[in-house]
Amino acid sequence: MPAMKASPPKTPQKAPTTAPDPTPAPRKDSVTLAVVIGAHGIGGEVRLKVFAENMSGYKSFNDGALTLKSARAGNNGTIARFAEVVDRNAAEAMRGTELTVPRSSLPPLEDGEYYHTDVIGLAVVSTDGEAIGRVVAIDNFGAGDVIEIERTAVDEKPGKRFMVPMRVEAVPEWDSERLVVEASFATE
Repeated sequence: MPAMKASPPKTPQKAPTTAPDPTPAPRKDSVTLAVVIGAHGIGGEVRLKVFAENMSGYKSFNDGALTLKSARAGNNGTIARFAEVVDRNAAEAMRGTELTVPRSSLPPLEDGEYYHTDVIGLAVVSTDGEAIGRVVAIDNFGAGDVIEIERTAVDEKPGKRFMVPMRVEAVPEWDSERLVVEASFATE
């Protein structure tokens, strides 16, 4: 049996267990590309829900507070590693953190294209001129974007919600102030 040498004891080094505060106050000139939905493994990776078609051109998020080292597809979202997040505890602390980039770093839009952030919160009116409510969400179930609209609250009760496809038949126009919905799509 070969002789074994004893190694000198290593000085333990405690890794930070909290992530840097990656959530500066939201700015009007920033856009959320993803949100952290949880930790992945023990090495500090996080799972992301990505709102962009492609995040590959972005390495710095939240005004430089987070630096993306790597990202790959996972079973439950994108798996990402940030330089500032070194262990599972720090990754767990990131849950719910939105990853933002300056609006100026986004590519220009083509005719008919929009950023979800520009549509969410818009006032909604019908083609008949009736005030309906506000856009509260945008979903995509595979056949294109669907706008979720919350009707204006009545008697302090929350307004009912309904969905409309983001297609010209249902939404003939929108701008930075309002979204117009074809009246037949806005009936209860």
